[in-house]
Amino acid sequence: QVQLVESGGGLVQAGDSLRLSCASSEHSFSTYAMGWFRQAPGKELEFVATISARGSATHYAPSVNGRFTVYRDNAKNTVSLEMNDVKPEAAARYYCAQAREAAGVAHLDSYSEWGQGTQVTVAS
Repeated sequence: QVQLVESGGGLVQAGDSLRLSCASSEHSFSTYAMGWFRQAPGKELEFVATISARGSATHYAPSVNGRFTVYRDNAKNTVSLEMNDVKPEAAARYYCAQAREAAGVAHLDSYSEWGQGTQVTVAS
């Protein structure tokens, strides 16, 4: 059973930055793409960003493109999400997930392992 543990959430002022991290217990971490998703109250889970297994390719939701950056450290089994110029609509619970393949994908059905999430609250 793979464990994904997110950290770094909290209260952030609109316009400021926040970094989320996710630590994985997966022994073959470097062979799987990773993704970040979020869910705001009353809304569906939505894709935020994904990074390929080797970290060579990334893809973002249009709403965060240019402001959020996803990166990974395969030596440390971690994936992070750097959030810059945070908007009020970014307030949500953020989840780290491991894909079933090496290529980064946006659809949540392509992910088999999920963390418990970390809450991001935005003060405007």
